[in-house]
Order: sequence, then structure tokens, then C-alpha cells
Amino acid sequence: MRSAEVYRNGIFTGTLIETNNQTYEFTYDSGYFTDHSNPPISLTLPKDQMVHNSEHLFPFFYNMLSEGSNREVQSRQLKIDENDFFGLLLATAQYDTIGAVTVKEIK
Repeated sequence: MRSAEVYRNGIFTGTLIETNNQTYEFTYDSGYFTDHSNPPISLTLPKDQMVHNSEHLFPFFYNMLSEGSNREVQSRQLKIDENDFFGLLLATAQYDTIGAVTVKEIK
């Protein structure tokens, strides 16, 4: 099982977990969830429920990954399997992301 903290503009929003059977769970932090001034991190992860489950890495997080030859280069340099999407997300989405969301591995 691997897990990460998810932040939006530096504010802790919740936890992303990859279970041992390769399913995924995103859980909003209770403080973030109950504060109605905080928006959802994505339209596909609305704040109408606190816990979201998926059999695949959520499209919102998957779309934070590089594509094509950039992903190949990252995979090779980081020594991460190109199809280990969660591993690539943990390694690359900590600092310089295009949007407001960052993902930091919980060790």
C-alpha cells in the first residue's frame, strides 16, 4: 500500500491511497470537506462525498502525469516502470505542477 497527501494551493485537502490490490481511494480531509468555502479539487472528485473509490488511478491524478517521450525519459531517469502511474505521480507531482494541486508521498 502506498499513500500520499494531496494539497491545493498549499492547503491539505486529503489523502490518496493505492491499495495492495491496486485500487485507489481519495479521502477528503474532514476539515477541508466541512469548510464550504473550499472548492473540490476536481469536478470528478466532488465534495458531495468524503471518500471516492476507483479501480484505476483517478483521471484527475493520471492527467497530472507526463505523456509520450517525456514519460519515457522520466521513467528512465527515476528508475520507475513507465506503467507505474502512482509511482510516477509520487515522484513528479510534489513541486512544479501545472495546476494548483500537488501530491506528496507519505513514507
